[in-house]
Amino acid sequence: MQTLTDDEVKTRLDRDQVISTIEEAFRSRFSATVMPVRTQMNLDSGIFLIMPCYDRAGRRLGMKLITVADEATAGEKLHATYLLLDPDTGTPTATIAARYLTEIRTAAVSAVATRFMARQDVRVLGIFGSGRQARSHIQLLSRVRKFEHFLVSASDPGRGREFAAEMARELGAPVESVFSRACAAESDVLCTCTTSKTPLFDGNLVRPGTHLNLIGAFQPHTREVDDVTVQRSRVVVDTYAGALAEAGDLLIPLGRGLITRSHILADLHELVSGKRIVRTRPNDITLFKSVGCALEDLATAELVVRCNS
Repeated sequence: MQTLTDDEVKTRLDRDQVISTIEEAFRSRFSATVMPVRTQMNLDSGIFLIMPCYDRAGRRLGMKLITVADEATAGEKLHATYLLLDPDTGTPTATIAARYLTEIRTAAVSAVATRFMARQDVRVLGIFGSGRQARSHIQLLSRVRKFEHFLVSASDPGRGREFAAEMARELGAPVESVFSRACAAESDVLCTCTTSKTPLFDGNLVRPGTHLNLIGAFQPHTREVDDVTVQRSRVVVDTYAGALAEAGDLLIPLGRGLITRSHILADLHELVSGKRIVRTRPNDITLFKSVGCALEDLATAELVVRCNS
């Protein structure tokens, strides 16, 4: 059995390859994949998540175990392990540290959605958050669109300025720490990468033509955007089952009768396979809501094992 550390995962994964692997998984593997809605178990100190996945066509089986702590332990709130399993016996064939795996696959999914939903002429990427997911989203979305300017809005303005300076050095491009209003109003592509349980900005600020990726909230009572944002947007989800079970960004306005189920126009499989076209005009506001999908983890874990150090 292989055992891989987080550092080994980092050395094995190429960003462009992860994006293309995720895209191809949703295009060609999705229909043959069994993915129960993930189990969420409340702990005294956080939430425990279980995400199994079985690809019937390729006979691939895996499962991710995640703990999201209320308070950071050793500087981290998320702790994750991925198990690749023998489909006949359930015996683990690889144990993979999955913190970085989770970071990069989440940002890769947003990159895929951005590739298919954002305008070609976007220039400004706005990020809510200053943590690992914020960093990964800046890094990976830059692989699918040519951004010239980056905006960062963090709950801690001091940390936001530090993060903006770090990313400016890495990218060799302008990265500006701004208030939430400016980030929402001045971005062509907007990513919410936070642990906020309530809306981050007024949806009336979002400009026509903007594309949004929402990745932070994963419980029915939590959300990063308000009703107005969702009502104004043409919406895609990673999976219907996951979104309708966990995505408070959508479930809250659904429960209030402000939108109907038909407001969700496609899942990611339908989008990348060309079954549904979501952006029909340059001024459309498009929104991708991700709560995390077990196929993303399985495909990325397989890629880790295939790649040489």
